[in-house]
Amino acid sequence: MASSKKASQQGDLKTLVIVESPAKARKIGGYLGDGYIVEASVGHIRDLPQRAADIPKEVKKLAWSKEGVDIENDFAPLYVINPDKRAKVAELKELMKGAQEILLATDEDREGEAIAWHLIEVLQPKIPIKRMVFNEITQEAILAAVENTRDLDYNLIDAQETRRVLDRLYGYRLSPVLWKKVMPRISAGRVQSVATRLIVEKERERMAFISSGWWDITAAAELGFNARLLSVDSKKIAATSDFGADGAVKEKSLADILLLDETGAKSLVEAFKGLPLTVKSMEESPRTEKPKPPFTTSTMQQDAGSRLGWGAQITMRIAQRLYENGYITYMRTDSINLSEQAIKAARAAAKSLYGTDHVYETARVYQGKTKNAQEAHEAIRPAGDTFKTPGELAPELSRDEFALYDLIWKRTVASQMADAKKMQMRVDFDVKTANGKAAIFRANGSVITFAGFLAAYDDVVTDEAKDEESADRRLPAMSVGQSIKVNEYSCEGHETKPPARYTEPTLVKRLEELGIGRPSTFASIIQTIQDRGYVNKRGRALVPTFLAFSVTGLLESHFTKLVDYDFTASMEEDLDKIAAGEAGRVDWLRDFYYGVDGQPGLNELSLDLGNIDARATNTMNLSDVIEIRVGRYGAYLQENFDDGERKLANIPENMAPDELTLAKAIELLAAPSGERELGIDPVTGLEVVAKSGRFGPYITEILPEEPVELKEDGTPKKKRKKADAPKAKTASLLSTMNLDTITLDDALQLLSLPRTLGTNSLGDEITVQNGRYGPYLKAGVDSRTLTSEDQLFSITLDEALDIYSKPKERRRGVAKPPLKELGVDPGTEKAVIIKDGRFGMYVTDGETNATLRRGDTLEAMTLERGLELLAGRRAWEAENGPSPKKSRKKAAPKKAGDKPPTLTKKVVKKAASKKKAATKKNKA
Repeated sequence: MASSKKASQQGDLKTLVIVESPAKARKIGGYLGDGYIVEASVGHIRDLPQRAADIPKEVKKLAWSKEGVDIENDFAPLYVINPDKRAKVAELKELMKGAQEILLATDEDREGEAIAWHLIEVLQPKIPIKRMVFNEITQEAILAAVENTRDLDYNLIDAQETRRVLDRLYGYRLSPVLWKKVMPRISAGRVQSVATRLIVEKERERMAFISSGWWDITAAAELGFNARLLSVDSKKIAATSDFGADGAVKEKSLADILLLDETGAKSLVEAFKGLPLTVKSMEESPRTEKPKPPFTTSTMQQDAGSRLGWGAQITMRIAQRLYENGYITYMRTDSINLSEQAIKAARAAAKSLYGTDHVYETARVYQGKTKNAQEAHEAIRPAGDTFKTPGELAPELSRDEFALYDLIWKRTVASQMADAKKMQMRVDFDVKTANGKAAIFRANGSVITFAGFLAAYDDVVTDEAKDEESADRRLPAMSVGQSIKVNEYSCEGHETKPPARYTEPTLVKRLEELGIGRPSTFASIIQTIQDRGYVNKRGRALVPTFLAFSVTGLLESHFTKLVDYDFTASMEEDLDKIAAGEAGRVDWLRDFYYGVDGQPGLNELSLDLGNIDARATNTMNLSDVIEIRVGRYGAYLQENFDDGERKLANIPENMAPDELTLAKAIELLAAPSGERELGIDPVTGLEVVAKSGRFGPYITEILPEEPVELKEDGTPKKKRKKADAPKAKTASLLSTMNLDTITLDDALQLLSLPRTLGTNSLGDEITVQNGRYGPYLKAGVDSRTLTSEDQLFSITLDEALDIYSKPKERRRGVAKPPLKELGVDPGTEKAVIIKDGRFGMYVTDGETNATLRRGDTLEAMTLERGLELLAGRRAWEAENGPSPKKSRKKAAPKKAGDKPPTLTKKVVKKAASKKKAATKKNKA
């Protein structure tokens, strides 16, 4: 809390300023000085109930209470104070007693307006209330905001509340459908389901893709440039542009192109050998490249993704810190406009650093093309009326803050600079072979004649330059008719590549193009679809899971309208109309819920469960007899036989859907990785089998089925509780064992563990055991790590007592070698490696450690993905502080067999309107 001692006009009473975050409170408190108390609400203090315990007793029995929306009462939401905010509310009420007025200084968007309204509703102040808004946290902006307050904008509040109610009804009506028809504990969401559909559709394109090959020929000229074969006998040589998205040659290109194979290409190389290039024609054309507009939220996320390798959530965390500490303007915006003050600052910076000739002759004013732009903010830019250079702020900023500020500063300053000018050159050459074939080769080049705005980017390559094959090539002076010697003719084979999967930046771009979502939601949407198990990250690519295929298929088939891109975008447009006062929340929600113009609404759609075939929803056919099934424990393969039997096999957890071809499925079904009978335990008489489990291969006993006991009336007695039933012994295989070669003797030896060695002088029994982290000794509560698995069966009591007689070594012991070296961080020049830790694999640069996420595999990890994970961890630590070191508790060992029955086996088929703020909503 920031406070001051200045005497106010009303004695000791002060002005209470409420913001969202403690960092924002500290910064603003420093600017306001005496007479003000600045306190953070720490986000929303009130929301719809998240669990049954949050629902007040007086409404708990009402049918609508679980959803938290009273549909019959104009969709009135039930708001409850968040349990973890009750102390904060009490604190704010206490501070209010010593205040003469309240300034609500939450963010100037729908969410910020709603937070301010909820504060009024809960605090019920009897003193004047004003709304204080600003776009940057600088002293000038804060003092100006204090002098220019306004009333709450109830249109913005209505728009936020409509979105909240809409999302609640959508999720609460559709998620139970998924629980019943697909898998428990998964969810649907208005935007998350559409985002998942986009990613699934991209994977479907990859699955339908057919790779095609072609060859091309290059001439390496003596003058130091390369020319590529363009045509032979007036027939164009096939290139990337002649192939469609499905990988096949475009139908219209078939008759006009020459598709070279390896034999044909090598034959032409032989024919060209020793022949010179003769200049046929030369062409120069000037080109102008304009700077891009300043950042919006989505373009900032895209640029940080492509240049820094960050995900949307990491970018927003770092941008939030820059904003709250007064370095940049508000970071959630659709606007590309700059204020007059900002334009002057950008132009002044460009003139000072790069010269007058590099500044555009007049102020550039950009027109936004984004669909459904939300209420106006400025674009994201450096704060203040003069822009501090990244170099000036370097001592104050963390490494990641500096990287993002550097991007924002360059983009803003460049937006007011002159166009870059380039000269493009194209030269065609004739080559005639001895057998009369006429070939044309072509060389392209480009040179920057005036840097313009590119001067601001230093060594940053623009997207346009990346797309140009000739971006960094300058051709030598030549003349028509000139003969140029060729050092070598060479040929190279190429294959078409499937459509690239979405990355976080490209998904954000696509959502924005479709008009789906908002700046404040992109990062959370992408995180949600990963947390729900619909998407994994492989490197930077977003890979859908088979679960995502099932859910998307169900929604497309039975809730088509709700995952339609245009319909979802139209909802955003309608929310904008509500925010502008052009539409009413109740009428809009009624149309959405009950339907309009003969179209069914959410209510009718969500009741149509009977027509949903759960089996069909969770089945994808690879052939007439092999199918992919999605079950409660994940995806698996099923092969169906004519006699009614079926064979099952697990699908590797990290296998992408486009990798599971029919050939791969047959291989998985044929692999001996399932249950394998080893023999009978001579002591117990029980069958011993080897299985593949969730946590690796293991062996177990097969317990006989319990006899059914009958009551006196002949009906079966209730079975024993699971906890009371006998449990089969299980044991994980040692690292040197595998399912295909383990013997009955090996298995019996493993099942004999833990092995008792004897007792120590205190009478404690000493046992040797195999645990989650390897072999160890245990005596009472004292355990000691063993150095090899062989000791499980060879160590003696004397050797164990000798180990216990020595001081206990630190758990870490000798550091393990890295599992993989990813490369060197270009920013710090530190090695980035992957190591195996107590809780799994993690990436580290020696200072920061970041656990690998779901979907990250050792094989697929790249330096870019490692840097992204480290940046995310640093951003989290900057907000929350380093994780405190916890006292280590012994983890319960995981049993290798803790998973559903193994899936490689044969199964015999069995037969078979507006109101006053205080009265507008329900309160709790």
